[in-house]
Amino acid sequence: MKDHYTHAFTELQIPHQRNCNSISFPSVLSPNPTNVPFSLSLLTKTIATQKQFLDSLLHRAGAVLFRGFDFKTAKDFNDFVEAFGYEELPYMGGAAPRTNVVGRVFTANESPLHQKIPFHHEMAQLPEFPSKLFFFGEIEPSSGGQTPLVLSHIVYERMKQRYPEFVEHLEQHGLIYTLVLGENDDLSSPIGRSWKSTFSTDDKSLAEERAAKLGTKLEWMKDGGVKTTIGPIPAIKYDKLRQRKIWFNSMVPAYIGWKGEQNDPVEVTFGDGKPLPADIIYDCLKIMEEECVVIPWQKGDVLLIDNLAVLHARRSSNPPRRILASLCK
Repeated sequence: MKDHYTHAFTELQIPHQRNCNSISFPSVLSPNPTNVPFSLSLLTKTIATQKQFLDSLLHRAGAVLFRGFDFKTAKDFNDFVEAFGYEELPYMGGAAPRTNVVGRVFTANESPLHQKIPFHHEMAQLPEFPSKLFFFGEIEPSSGGQTPLVLSHIVYERMKQRYPEFVEHLEQHGLIYTLVLGENDDLSSPIGRSWKSTFSTDDKSLAEERAAKLGTKLEWMKDGGVKTTIGPIPAIKYDKLRQRKIWFNSMVPAYIGWKGEQNDPVEVTFGDGKPLPADIIYDCLKIMEEECVVIPWQKGDVLLIDNLAVLHARRSSNPPRRILASLCK
């Protein structure tokens, strides 16, 4: 780390990190022990002055874990996020049940903690998605409940090597996602958000208007729910900043993990309507598990993720566990 940053942060090496091309994944920052006490107000000022360094670190590593800072409340977390100056992305069109806590901070996903959530990029099935995600460990899980991370370019490279024809077809045609949204939120499902919550209205005409802006077609159902169709939408993207192709889609969670009363599971196909081969999807999940990093949450941790560079997931746990989130354009 450059000398003029050592007064603020210490870069840690902790168990479970991976070395990727001589870069620690994720990068871990903690307060410099010579700066005691390191208050939250000092930290937010420090972020403003060291934004270039932090952006560069995120660009290199893909994810940065802030550990050992004095974050206690959702308000602390909100102030920390605000200090970065990133524009907020409204949670429009996403399927996870979430509640606004304070400012630009939401619950991460309110589905039962015993349910795993497979690897995904946030809102990858939509034309507008966050560039960055913040997560805050407000209540540390007693066991389990980790947020595994995997680098998306590594997933792409391994899939391309193992299944070149499949990946070529995916690059040419993209994916189509079809899922049903109920009239009311279903907190028993990780994708249990109702159409009213999804489009922030109970007016069907306004919901149709907002869905159209998201590239989503709606088909109203007799029970008050709606069938949504998204796509064809690209499944492989080019990360211009890092100059490499990345795996950027919700194929695995849609096929094997997005289940609920209305969807068992979500329907996902190639963009030309052809079905996806189950064996390849399950092998993709296996690759993600082989390549992922799993760091247990500690109370007060903040995790900053580049949503293009990194996929994230959720391990199952028993209560209590409370992770908060904030999305950035």
